[in-house]
Amino acid sequence: MTIRVIVADDQAMVREAFTILLDAQPGIGVVATAENGAQAVELAGELTPDVIVMDIRMPDMDGIEATRRITSRPGNSTKILILTTFNLDEYVYEALRAGASGFLLKSASGVQLAEAVRVLDRGEALLAPEVTKRLIAEFSRVSPAAKPPTGVRVDALTDRETEVLTLVAQGLSNAEIARKLVVAEETVKTHFGRVLRKLRLRDRTQATIFAYESGLIAPGNAPR
Repeated sequence: MTIRVIVADDQAMVREAFTILLDAQPGIGVVATAENGAQAVELAGELTPDVIVMDIRMPDMDGIEATRRITSRPGNSTKILILTTFNLDEYVYEALRAGASGFLLKSASGVQLAEAVRVLDRGEALLAPEVTKRLIAEFSRVSPAAKPPTGVRVDALTDRETEVLTLVAQGLSNAEIARKLVVAEETVKTHFGRVLRKLRLRDRTQATIFAYESGLIAPGNAPR
């Protein structure tokens, strides 16, 4: 099945370039482009794409607010891939908290962009997790601690679920966690699925942010 993508960027040349790059990749198709956040929100509602490649800095609603509106819709399944120019863009962390599932530097190659879209569509870990964890840790250190979702407490998790959540937030894959805990990979998936349901989280990105913001992992202990 083709992964349906919307490209949102205020620069026409960037939209055209990303559209050409993605359309050339097998199993990926760009169904629309948007020149600002407001258009991205409207198109997301009309087309329900699988992934939106979203720039942060755009007129008439930036990428953060657009991400927040799209991901907060009931039943939303669209994943947001945030584009950023700088390695530690001050807006990236806020975009992740708003509901984005990952980020990618604009300097990335077409192959990297396509792989990022596929990763998000599968609901797997963030692209370049070692970089992302450093970014999350840095902004956790300097931004006010956010409260966990209403009615959610970390002690709602079992010891094993807490252990799995901690390892996910440290950037380990399901296979790596399974080897570390000496259990089947399917068991890890089951435990992590329960974590997401209990904490009302959408994916590994939200789980990682929750682990930092709830104090389960200290920012200074983030993977390097």
